[in-house]
Amino acid sequence: MKRLFSILAIMCFVAFGTANATTSAITSANAVVTSIQDDVADETAAEESLGFHQELKKRFIEGGPGFMGIVLLCLILGLAIAIERIIYLNLSSTNTKKLTQDVEDALQSGGVEAAKEVCRNTKGPVASIFYQGLDRTDEGIEAAEKAVIAYGGVQMGQLEKNVSWISLFIALAPMLGFMGTVIGMIQAFDKIQAAGDMQPSLVAGGIKVALLTTVFGLIVAIILQVFYNYIIAKIDSIVNDMEDASITLMDLLIRHKK
Repeated sequence: MKRLFSILAIMCFVAFGTANATTSAITSANAVVTSIQDDVADETAAEESLGFHQELKKRFIEGGPGFMGIVLLCLILGLAIAIERIIYLNLSSTNTKKLTQDVEDALQSGGVEAAKEVCRNTKGPVASIFYQGLDRTDEGIEAAEKAVIAYGGVQMGQLEKNVSWISLFIALAPMLGFMGTVIGMIQAFDKIQAAGDMQPSLVAGGIKVALLTTVFGLIVAIILQVFYNYIIAKIDSIVNDMEDASITLMDLLIRHKK
């Protein structure tokens, strides 16, 4: 009987000890998991607190000042030219229908000199073309038409001034990015050759730099392409207005001569 009680006591002690050990292990595991979750949460909060400009600056520095600086210069110069062209084109836009009506009324009321005065007081290439055509009216309709065509070509050249530089920067930025990619890959393989071992840490740095230069080059090209397309569309709109207005002016001069 005593032996039975002894066995039961030993079994209870073992069971109690196992339960305590299991509880302690679970508690320790929970503490480790909680610590890991806290670390992950802290890292996530730190990443979220890093703003867009800080992240952009960080990636720019990681990409290397060499090619990244040249790509940034392409963006600055391209944007400067694009903004200048947009301002010039917006100032060159004219209400062609109103101008044509004013010139027609001036021709009927005060003749060619009155119409020329209207053109002098109006800004834009259409008014300048009108003035050149009216100024050659005394030499005949054909002379006026030639003056309008010739001066229209001059005004078109003014509208398209420096636009080719934007297209150059659009092509140059991704090419520089790809060149940085190739150089980064070459550096990565040089490190592998020097180490004599294919370690991921050796390759990762060079590939990261290579990809960053490519990404920034493509971003610059995309931004400048949007501005370039807007400028080209604006130029086409103004040129169409110039052509329509020139035809209308010739009709007005023919009616005035009659």
